[in-house]
This record gives sequence, structure tokens and C-alpha cells, in this order.
Amino acid sequence: MILKNVKNNLWSVVLITLSTAVYSQSAQLQSFPLSSVRLLESPFQKAQQTDMKYILELDADRLLAPYLKEAGLTPLKDNYGNWENTGLDGHIGGHYLSALSEMYAATGNQQIKERLDYVLNWLEKCQLKNGDGYIGGVPGSRELWADIAKGKIDAGGFSLNKKWVPWYNIHKVYAGLVDAYNLTGNEKAKQMLIKLSDWCLKLVANLSDEQIQLMLKSEHGGMNEVFADVAAITGDKKYLVLAEKFSHKTILDPLLHNEDKLNGIHANTQIPKVIGFMRVAEVGGDAKWADAANFFWKTVVDNRTISIGGNSVREHFNPSNDFSSMLESREGPETCNSYNMLKLSKHLFLTNPDSKYMDYYERTTYNHILSSQHPEGGFVYFTPIRPRHYRVYSEPQESFWCCVGSGLENHGKYGEMIYAHDAANLYVNLFIPSTLEWKEKGLKLTQSTKFPFEEQSTFTLDLKKSQKFAVKFRYPSWVTNGELKIKVNGKDVAIKKDANSYVVINRKWKSGDVISIVLPMHNKTEQLPDKSNWVSFLHGPIVLAAVTGETDLTGLRADGSRMGHIASGPIYPIEEAPMLVSNSTDLAQSITAVKNKPFTYSISDITYQEQFKDLQLVPFFQIHDARYMLYWPYTTKEKLPELQAAMKEREEAKMKLEAQTIDLVTAGEQQPENDHNFKGEQTDTGIYKELHYRNGKGFFSYELKNPKAEARKLRFTYFGSDKNRNFDVYLNAVLVASITLDGKEGNQFVDKTIEIPAEVLKSNPKLLEVKFQAKPNSSITGIYEVRLMK
Repeated sequence: MILKNVKNNLWSVVLITLSTAVYSQSAQLQSFPLSSVRLLESPFQKAQQTDMKYILELDADRLLAPYLKEAGLTPLKDNYGNWENTGLDGHIGGHYLSALSEMYAATGNQQIKERLDYVLNWLEKCQLKNGDGYIGGVPGSRELWADIAKGKIDAGGFSLNKKWVPWYNIHKVYAGLVDAYNLTGNEKAKQMLIKLSDWCLKLVANLSDEQIQLMLKSEHGGMNEVFADVAAITGDKKYLVLAEKFSHKTILDPLLHNEDKLNGIHANTQIPKVIGFMRVAEVGGDAKWADAANFFWKTVVDNRTISIGGNSVREHFNPSNDFSSMLESREGPETCNSYNMLKLSKHLFLTNPDSKYMDYYERTTYNHILSSQHPEGGFVYFTPIRPRHYRVYSEPQESFWCCVGSGLENHGKYGEMIYAHDAANLYVNLFIPSTLEWKEKGLKLTQSTKFPFEEQSTFTLDLKKSQKFAVKFRYPSWVTNGELKIKVNGKDVAIKKDANSYVVINRKWKSGDVISIVLPMHNKTEQLPDKSNWVSFLHGPIVLAAVTGETDLTGLRADGSRMGHIASGPIYPIEEAPMLVSNSTDLAQSITAVKNKPFTYSISDITYQEQFKDLQLVPFFQIHDARYMLYWPYTTKEKLPELQAAMKEREEAKMKLEAQTIDLVTAGEQQPENDHNFKGEQTDTGIYKELHYRNGKGFFSYELKNPKAEARKLRFTYFGSDKNRNFDVYLNAVLVASITLDGKEGNQFVDKTIEIPAEVLKSNPKLLEVKFQAKPNSSITGIYEVRLMK
């Protein structure tokens, strides 16, 4: 896309230069408009239709209520609950705008179009009533933004001036308007987007770069991405300058030097920023920023990504050399992370069409995104890989997490990267049943396949006139060299992979030509990235898992509680999980196909425990409403006793602590703190020895849940060598401990346990507020974990 409406000669020169630059839009491949691709019968089409039903079940008036309130208009209905009335009011409304735009483009459904127009009309009324271009549902917007404009900035990782990530919140509105214009051509959305961008320009006009960078400490989504989008849409350089200002240097600078500084940081806060770095590179032609985005992608995909394509534990990047926390946690990879990693992969591929980006895209789409929606509707937040745990699904009128917002979008845009093109040639990236209309070329193409349930796909061309061009097929990394076969009109074609692992068929095509491709799949195993003794099984690109039971699925369908997205049912001991024992160096050779059950495999030959020998491997995306095994511990016969003893010792201590724990806050981590109604002043967070902490010179507090009034102890963790730290601890405003640290407890983490006084417990409180308060002229030490215990 060449920028239009150029406003000055300098920007004209930049554009002329960019027309031949590697990272300019004109030099990239292009994805086809979502409206040019239609899905045919497949798991993806079913997921699309399920998503559409969920979208239409949502009440637009309730989603719009926060925007009307902030504009001083009377809402037609009360806003929804959950995250939509506890500080992140309106964030789903922005996602909803994107989801409607994507679903309308992908299906042409008129009911979706009517809903999209309805939402845009009301948001326009809010913008007009606000009078300054602003649109947002952030509670207390007017006072918040007035303070920001004056340079009054109090930024934490997930707060800004005591509001819950307001930039992250309104980024969804910006992105929704971008999608409404780019995907459906809605001119009203474009004008609203420009006015909203101009509001931001004015807001930060008097802020220094240092003040803006301080503000960006608070999670802000992809604000840099949307301003780069606005620059591309309008051709006005001022929005690209704004995009650069909204690029967080704390994350960008290490990436520019190919440094991995990701351990312990909140994962999904960073990925949208990196998409923005890439988008700024595309629009502005900065190869270094594109290289930084590519380095981020590489380190996340190569070192931090599990077999299904997801990453993170409890929303944070775990150490790349230690995945034990992911194996042990209820809170595995977050769906939002994969949603954003797919966006980044799309941008990187269109700039540099290397098949590695599409290999990742395919793996993640089939195994994480497709699996994250229940066949009857409902979205998954965390996908645990803890042995024999399970996932929780959202309910339309109850659940409004971030992964509901991205979930609404995910299943409407499966068609966006099946195909791509350059000026003359067609790229086939994914093997998903679909039709493509390339209007400029007069080409209609139909892809017919039951992949992955068959190892082939067929492409039929319908051309207005015969013409010569190349069709480039991705040679997937999971197909052995020399095994992929292509025929044109029934005749074998000699093929050769190019440097990007694409096979090029260049000839003069005529209407009715048929291309068939054979894609042999094989079984294989993948270890966790830390190379520990845990494996996942795959057949081709499809991750296999086993159902282990349907018991104790507490909260399978989420309620509206703050922690309803977490699978809170009992955890089963890891040392009792199914274990694989074999002296073979290739465990995949030990699994066998089950007769009369397509895509089903037995692993009984290497399963150690007798009670698990009947477990069967099936595609993970088919497993729902069940506990499962996705990663399996394995060992040799000789090392089995040693491994069992080590696992038992480690697990017994953890299970004992789990049984005693009523509620737990991992201090310094965004979502656990939000889920426990964090409050604080003069407080900050950090990471030490790969663990998060919160400290401060003022106070901070959490609300701990005590539903059965069983609480008897409070336990918190700090580091023993800290000194000159003096603070008080309160429970429901009662002083329960005064702590003085002199550094003599050693170079180790210390668990401090306090008996809860009878005066706190006499009313059988169902909620206990723990407050850490610094003494005068002193400070609170780093608190790593807070537990309420029986």
C-alpha cells in the first residue's frame, strides 16, 4: 500500500525511497482480503459458525454501556460484569468491533453487518458527545486523561494513575476501528479513528519522551501498531512519529542488540509492542526495527514455545532453560499470547516469505487456537500442560476476560493466511478447505481436502482467461524431503524446494486445471524446549494427547468471579501420572495406529502403569470437557527408580502445601494481583532469581478469599539477606506482625508464617484483606508470595 495524501515534501521523498525498500509495504507479499476467502466444510468452518453464534448471543447494548457512561449519555442497559465492571470496562467492546468486522468480511453475514453498524453508530455518538475525539469505557476517563496531559503520571506494570491498564483498554477500540475500515471499508470507522488519533496527539503534545516512556511502563497493548496503521491509512507522517513515541524502549533496545531479556516478564504485554515495532518498520522502512521483531519471534518460538504453539506460565515467560513451573501450574499457555504471535508471524512472513513462519502459524492454529474454543461455544484462557489437568470455558453472559476478547476474533479469521500473493504469483500456505477469489487476476480457486484426516489436497482453478504465473506451495517442515508429490491434471510434476522451502509450479494455467498435492505425515516426539524428560507426540503438524478422565472438573463452565478462568479443581500428583518407560531413542516408533479409529494411536507398549495402558492418543483439538495428558514424563528402565523417587519427593511437598492453601497471591504478577483486588501506594515490582516480587515505601494490599472460614495462618515469602526493611502486616485492619529485617536469615528465600489472631477470625470472615505497610523512614522488603492457609 503506497501512502496517500502526502502532506510535505520530506514525507514524499521517504515514500519514494520506500517503494523499493525491503520493509516497505509495496515490496511485501500481500495477504488476500478476508472477504476473498471462504471456508468450506472442516473443523475450521464449524469453529467459525460456533464463534458467530457466540458473537450474536452477546448484548451490544451492554457492551456499549461503559462508553455511554463515560460520554455522559444514558446507557440503554447495564454493562456486563466480571472484567467489564471492575476497571477494564469497555475492553471487550473494542474486541467486539474487530470480531464483527472479521466475521462479516469472512462470511458476508448480514446480521453481523447490522450489528457492526449498530456498534459503530453508538460509538460515533459517544465520540461526538465527548467533543474532543475520545472514545473509551475506562471508568473516570475525563479526570485520568486530564492528569496525563498535565504530566501527572503514576505508572505500574498494570496500572496507570490507579486505573487498570487504560491504554491497553482503549487500544482495543483503536484496533477495532482499524479493522472496521480495513476489512469492511467502513468510511465512518476511518473518520472516527482519525479523530481518536488526533485526540491522542493533543493529549501527549506537551509530554516529554521520558514522560511517555514512563507511561509505557503500564501495559498498553499495541498502541504503536495502530498509530502506524493510521499513518498508512492517511499518509500523514505525524502518526508514524506518534507510533515511534509509543514504542517502549525498555523492550525495544535489548531486541535491537539481539539480547533475550524476556525471563519473568509478562508475556502478552510484550508481544503487541513487538507487532508495533514491526508495523513501524513496514510503514517507516526501518530494517533494524524489523530485525528486532524477528529476533523476538525467533527466541520465543525456538526457546519458549511448546508443541501446541503456546508459551508462558501464569501469563509470564518462564526461564527458557526451566519449564518445571509450566508443568506444575494450573495456568499454562495463554490464548491471547498465541493470538498475538500469529499476528506477528503474519507480518514477518509477508515481509520475508520463509516457510518457517507458516510452519509455526499452522502448528499454533491447529493445536492452540482451534482447541481453545469449545465445540458448543466458550473460550479458554489457560491451557495447562500439567499432567491430568483440564481447561475452563467462558460463558457468554458471565465471562469477559482478555482471552474472550481475542477468542471472539480468533475463529472468524481462519482464512487470512491460507493464501497470499505477490504482484504476479499465488502462495498456498495452509491446507484448509476453502475457496479463493483473486479478482485482479480473474482467478477463482477451490481447495478440497479433509486434511489432516487425509494426506492430500486438491486445487481446482477457474480462470477468466488462460495466463502464466507461478503457484508456490509451502513444503511443510513435517514432510520428509523427497516425499511431497504434486500432479497437474493427473501428471507428475518435477518439484524442487526453493530457499524459503516453497515448491514453485510455473506454467500457463487454463480454467479447469487441477493441482493435487500429497503430504505424507509421520509420528514424532518433541521435548520441552529445556530438553527435560518430557515429550509431546505429533502426527504431522497435529499434536496428540490422551483423555485421562472426566472427574473433578470444578468450574468447567466459568462463572463471573474474578478467578473463574482458572481450572481450580484438584490437581493430581505428578508422580502418579502416566509414565513412559523405554530404552529406545525414538519413542514415536512405539506408538501404533488403532484399527477402525482414524487418527487414533495406542502407546500401551511403553506406558509403565497398567491402569493407563488403554489410553489413546487423538488430536488435542478434539479433546474437551476432560482431563488430559499433553506432555508425558519418560525414562529408561534403568533410571526409573531414581526418577520416581525424585518426582515423589518434590511432588509430596508441593501437594502438602497445596492441601493446606486456601488462597494464594503471586506478588508482582499482573493477573494474580488483579484477581485479588490489589491496592497500593509508593510500591513497585521486580524480578529476582526468576521470581516476581512487590516492595515499596508506602503500602500494598490484597483481598484473600476464605469461603469456608477455614483460615488459621498467613504465610508470606521474602529473601533472607534483605536488611534495613521494617514494615507492619495487617489482616482486616488488625496488626498481626511487625517485621524487622537485618539480613541475617541467609542467602535464601524465607517463608514467614503468622498465626491469625482470634479477633480477626471471630466473625468468620469470608474475605481477609492483608496489608503490608512500611514503617516511617523505612520500606517493605520484596514480598514474593502470600498464602492464606488452614
